[in-house]
Amino acid sequence: MNQNEQILEFNKIRDMLREMAVSKEAKEKLMQLAPFNDERKCKEQLEETTRARHIYDTYGLPPVCMMKDLENIMELCRAGGMLLPEQLNEVAGFITGCRRMKQYLKRAKELEPGLASYGEGVYDLTELYEKITRAIRYDEVYENASSYLRTVCRNIELTQSRIQEKLNQMLGRNRQWFSGDTPVRRNHIYVLPVKKEYKNQVSGSVVDISGSKGTYFIEPASTARLREELSGLMIEKEDEIRRILYELTGAVEAKGNELRFNMEMMQKLDMIFAKAKLSAQMRGIPPVITTERGIRICGGRHPLIPEDKCVPLDFILGDAFHGVVITGPNTGGKTVALKTVGLLCMMAQCGLHVPAGEGTCLCMNSQYLCDIGDRQSISENLSTFSAHMNNVIQILDQVNEESLVLLDELGSGTDPTEGMGIAVAVLDELKKRGCLFLVTTHYPEVKTYAEKTGGIQNARMAFDRDTLSPLYRMEQGVAGESCALYIAGRLGMSPKLLKKAEQAAYGKELKQDKDTHIPLETWDQADKKQPVEKAGSKGPRIQPIQDKPVPENLPQNIFQMGDSVCIYPRKDTGIVYRPADEMGEVIVQVKGRKQKVLYKRLKLLVPASELYPEDYDFSIIFDTVANRKARHKMGKSHQPGLEIQYEDEL
Repeated sequence: MNQNEQILEFNKIRDMLREMAVSKEAKEKLMQLAPFNDERKCKEQLEETTRARHIYDTYGLPPVCMMKDLENIMELCRAGGMLLPEQLNEVAGFITGCRRMKQYLKRAKELEPGLASYGEGVYDLTELYEKITRAIRYDEVYENASSYLRTVCRNIELTQSRIQEKLNQMLGRNRQWFSGDTPVRRNHIYVLPVKKEYKNQVSGSVVDISGSKGTYFIEPASTARLREELSGLMIEKEDEIRRILYELTGAVEAKGNELRFNMEMMQKLDMIFAKAKLSAQMRGIPPVITTERGIRICGGRHPLIPEDKCVPLDFILGDAFHGVVITGPNTGGKTVALKTVGLLCMMAQCGLHVPAGEGTCLCMNSQYLCDIGDRQSISENLSTFSAHMNNVIQILDQVNEESLVLLDELGSGTDPTEGMGIAVAVLDELKKRGCLFLVTTHYPEVKTYAEKTGGIQNARMAFDRDTLSPLYRMEQGVAGESCALYIAGRLGMSPKLLKKAEQAAYGKELKQDKDTHIPLETWDQADKKQPVEKAGSKGPRIQPIQDKPVPENLPQNIFQMGDSVCIYPRKDTGIVYRPADEMGEVIVQVKGRKQKVLYKRLKLLVPASELYPEDYDFSIIFDTVANRKARHKMGKSHQPGLEIQYEDEL
């Protein structure tokens, strides 16, 4: 099975088609269904599906018949074998099914003359059908199949009656000799159940003895001759039955070409109407097929998602842009959108209707190249990222301008900065190759790349701001926004902080007021170890220490406590704890840990004056919970023995 077909779950569409078919042969053929590379062939198949759907909607289920073991039956005829009565019944049943399908399509001739013409090509094999049904009844050769067989069967009945009559006469004359009132059969021979003590009174052959040894089953000499006569008649009957079966087998073989042609027609019609039934089940429509490089989906639904739970997809690709980058929250439907586009294109290229609205137009693709889902390979001991990259590299080796490329979470699973770089590089290469591509990502830099690059468009998955839940609806032309920031706002964070946080997250430049930073002369170099603040003193808030000047060669107005900064090259975001010392090193708190960073590696994102109100207590950010509790207690009353410990300077 093609790996990309499995990724897009086209194998499940084949399974659905198989269930719609009736005959084993059609089921097997449908499991081999694959996209056509010939536009004419694709359109022909799609037109057949459309015509069959029209007939199906008007006249209901077609009378497609089973062709159970029919191929083996025809092979047996070719080999000179003899068909059994049940096999001949299969042939007769198939002929009946062909006649019914012929009548069904004849009614539909005015509705869809193109497809109805298949019925006109089906051979009428009524003569063969009547010949079989005259001779075969209930999977047996009928005794009236020939005059000779009828005569033999009557002689058999007469002989059996004579045997029964003689045995009953003997039972009636000497009842005390027998352990039963009726003749019985042992080893296919009619016998009398004679008591042991009278076994010598009955002239004949002992056929069997009961388990208790008390009864002897004896065939009287008077009926032995009749039994031999009966055996001869049975042989004559079997010979005549075989003759009739061989004659019927020959009749079937004589119509072998017509039967095989009808089999092919019924198999083809079974496949066509299976596609029509699938179309009706998913409320599909025939999309417009084009060789132009473009895709337009109107109200498309993923065929494996229940309709009442599926959000329709509107999507356009081609013309002004050949690539789309989708962003949005996890579980927001990005992957489903990716698979929906690929699966609908693949279905249409196989001649199937797609669950979408009118106006849907899908192009022919020479190949479908996908990297969707967790491709970790345990057998090859590859990480998720390595497996993804291995697949992406293979895709880049194969891709051409007629390919459709679908990449999920491009560049994920590794360092964000490097992953982003890889994602941009891959997108740039896909753009150069001229293929159609659809990519999902979380990287904001990739969104920026798409905005600034011609031929690529951003898209996002919509988010319900009222319920704080994804809507699974794609919106093209706009990049995905940070749902996390919006949720934070809904939960109470101030608009001012949200705005600054967004600026920090996406690296937007800010206009800085003249008084954004404190003068250089107020900066401080911290001592190696801060003093211990003894109990009883009023705990001061953490403030910038201002007693030592910064070296003259440092740039003016750099950083102050509370500034939000970006640390290169990893682009971590942190908060300034201590300004630059004489070596130009700034202490920055990142994820609760403080570290020294050379000022040249820092970029100001948001100044403290815009993030915090005046007289803000920075101990909330930088101090430990224990120290803050100690300060609080000291502010209320004298606390003997209580100390506030300052961190050692880095």
